[in-house]
Amino acid sequence: MNHDVTPGYDIASPDPAGTVASLRSLGYSLEAAVADLVDNSVSAGARRVDVVFSWDGRDSWVAVVDDGRGMDRDELVTAMRVAARGPSTDRTVHDLGRFGMGLKTASFSQAGRLTVSSRPAGGAITVRTWDLNVVAETGEWRLLHGADAGTREVLGRLEDGSESGTVVLWRSLHRFDLDGVVVDDAVVQRQFYVEMGRVEAHLAMVFGRFLSGRGRLELTVNGTSLTGWDPFLRTHPGVQRLPAEEIPVGSHSVRIEPYVLPHPKRLEKDADQAAGPAGWLDQQGFYVYRRDRLILAGDWLGIRTFRRDERYNLARIAVDVPAEADSDWAIDVRKSAAVPPVGVRRHLQRIGQRTRTLAAEVLSHRGRINARAHGAEFVYAWRVDKTDGRIRCRINREHPLVREVLRGGPDGAVDARALVRLLEETVPVAALRIMHDVDTADDPEPFLGAAPQEVTAVAERIYASLVHQGRTPHEAKQRLAVMSPFDQLDGFWRA
Repeated sequence: MNHDVTPGYDIASPDPAGTVASLRSLGYSLEAAVADLVDNSVSAGARRVDVVFSWDGRDSWVAVVDDGRGMDRDELVTAMRVAARGPSTDRTVHDLGRFGMGLKTASFSQAGRLTVSSRPAGGAITVRTWDLNVVAETGEWRLLHGADAGTREVLGRLEDGSESGTVVLWRSLHRFDLDGVVVDDAVVQRQFYVEMGRVEAHLAMVFGRFLSGRGRLELTVNGTSLTGWDPFLRTHPGVQRLPAEEIPVGSHSVRIEPYVLPHPKRLEKDADQAAGPAGWLDQQGFYVYRRDRLILAGDWLGIRTFRRDERYNLARIAVDVPAEADSDWAIDVRKSAAVPPVGVRRHLQRIGQRTRTLAAEVLSHRGRINARAHGAEFVYAWRVDKTDGRIRCRINREHPLVREVLRGGPDGAVDARALVRLLEETVPVAALRIMHDVDTADDPEPFLGAAPQEVTAVAERIYASLVHQGRTPHEAKQRLAVMSPFDQLDGFWRA
């Protein structure tokens, strides 16, 4: 067999159309893509960033406008080049980027046309456009000079005469540049602005530290100024702040600061706001920050035995990672995922376990306070306790309505219906969640420890009811044998 051993090499340039298709498939959400553009504005020293959504059917557009340093022609062309700089490139302390791809990948994921207009202080405006149709048709990375008439008209409305700054404009939006989408399509228009609302909430969370009290950034969406969302409610007097720790990792250190939030009932009308954009369950966990920019919002970082559970809704832990440790934490292009290095995982587990335990105690303690505060007049229809590692859930026989049904008074049928309704509406789900340990086998077992005659007595009453309602004795036993929990027990119904 002959082998080609000719020295040299081939230039195997990636196909532009295939590359664009790959970049579009990186999994950006709209809110993550817009946040990536805001990152660039912050890195450019912007003090004000305006995000604009404009509905116009298939011609709808989204823009991000800032008053940052702006770029001259050469800088703009470099910024528009795909992967213009690698993650190892030196950056300023204000730079929130890493791969030099955010502008392009975020934009290509959302739009078929990306236009950037930029002006440095004392310089002229330069405009460049990526049109993905042109790239696909020509098979070349043709970065177009200027823009079409419609885009120029939009840019004219967005450029505010600032001494310097940049406008990033998305047109031919993938979700809306479709046949059949018209301006007066109320359903699609509503979806357009629903997505805008998600972007608002996401930006307020991701850039919360920039927006809250430090005056570093003014961020608006369609003219509405955003207020930063603080996951840790630092100004609330009921928040428990656990000691912060500086954990050395290689040549850097990671700061970990745990918080346990107050019980939602103490938050009253602010409870929904405190829950966060994704709700209590999905916002529990670690919050990973890089240069004050939130990378990961509420995640247990894959730590073994740490799972989402409503007992731990009040546990939130800030983790500040230096930008120099990006590769150690495997922060991705979208800046929406992170994997802690091995050296810090045991510390995260130790700190997380303590925070989770305290968070569960806050919920449990609140329940006990409620019971004591209402005194003897406040009686639950259910009793939940845990003895010898086993949870028991029982109807409270001291409840006045239960006592009346057991007594068999003249209004027994009416009382029984009321009791059934009460029991349906007061199933002690919260108490069971607090007590139940997901890592042990403590599921309640029906009639555990009960005398056989107790089981038989209950089964006999159900059997009698079935016969009274028209079943034959044989049919009644058959029904009882497949009815929970008797399908797991032995008795006369199996004879």
